[in-house]
Amino acid sequence: MDKKNKDLEISDSRMVKSHDVKLDAEYAEWIAEVKHRYRSAQVKAAIKVNGEKLLFNWQLGRDLVQKKAEEHWGAGVVEQVSLDLRRAFPNEDGFSTRNLRYMKQWYLFYTTEAARLQRPVAEIMHQAGAEMEKGKLHQVGAELSEEKIHQVGEEFPLPFALVPWRHHVEIITKSKSIDEALFYVGKTIEQGLSRVALINCFKAHLYEHQGKIINNFSTYLPEPQSHLVQEVLKENYDFGFAAVDHEPFEERELEEALTSDVTNLLLEMGTGFAFMGRQKEIIVGGRSRKIDLLFYHVRLRCYIACEIKVKPFEPEFTGKLNYYVSAVDELLKAPDDNPTIGLLICSDMDKTDVQWSFRGITTPMGVATYNNIRIKDMLPTQEQLKERMELLQKELRATKRLMKKASE
Repeated sequence: MDKKNKDLEISDSRMVKSHDVKLDAEYAEWIAEVKHRYRSAQVKAAIKVNGEKLLFNWQLGRDLVQKKAEEHWGAGVVEQVSLDLRRAFPNEDGFSTRNLRYMKQWYLFYTTEAARLQRPVAEIMHQAGAEMEKGKLHQVGAELSEEKIHQVGEEFPLPFALVPWRHHVEIITKSKSIDEALFYVGKTIEQGLSRVALINCFKAHLYEHQGKIINNFSTYLPEPQSHLVQEVLKENYDFGFAAVDHEPFEERELEEALTSDVTNLLLEMGTGFAFMGRQKEIIVGGRSRKIDLLFYHVRLRCYIACEIKVKPFEPEFTGKLNYYVSAVDELLKAPDDNPTIGLLICSDMDKTDVQWSFRGITTPMGVATYNNIRIKDMLPTQEQLKERMELLQKELRATKRLMKKASE
């Protein structure tokens, strides 16, 4: 290489520094668009892969049912199919005998009820009120091949493609009805639930509690706002993450316990809640009053004034909450916000008491209960936990020795 070319090579080699790039608003807008396109491509790829695999699982479950495989080829046919598929695709997961039985159970769970009602599964899902994101469903329809959709027709509901396989297994094995299953399918799609979060929803009996809060929403809120609020608020809140020093405890102590772990508080309240503060002060006529907890709900686009009571419901509680809801409407609510909602959470209540107390009140509110508050004194210390673990290990070792002797 001659000196001229060598000098040219050196002059073309340089370290790019931040001052060598002119970053302006146009660049920022363009790079944001590029990032959005790539994330969109990632989502499309994930949906396509998940959708195709789920469609395969559905069809294999259907084949096992419609071909009456065990009756036709014998009781061990599922094990044989598992063996054949694992031989053909040694690097693929999901072909265990247990998983194949789940595929059959998945197909039967939905289609048996659909056949009884003589309606497509997709129609039953829609009428069960499962919350589906239309944009995502359209995307699924675009990503799944037209040929395969035609093969299964309306039998395979497109929303299923937005839910991971292990989620489907949890749903069909834990749900007592098709309505409950479709409720959790909808929640998984709507909130992007992880498998652990889904299992926690089952443990909290979300289906039983959601939408059953005693309220006057249908009277003072327009549809669909009224329906949405009832789905967002629960009949009962599990405050198992909160611990107080002793029992009985005061409202102040419970509030402190709840707000010391805002992350878990918001998780229990549900998706869309934003915490605006505790003991939110309002001053009217020179007098100071304080709202126990104030939230803003993103989807509902409204404030939620929440009062916590450590004793059973009393009719006068609704009057106080009514005042706070009116105050928030006057002092905080923006013109484009929806009406503020009142949420009263008590230790217990009588439904008739609550319903009668709503008479004459024109602000939207609901009354719920809570449970599972922990008492710190009842929790074992770290030393106690260590002692219990050591004792358990000793017991396990002793059991192993006895079992070994018995087998000799």
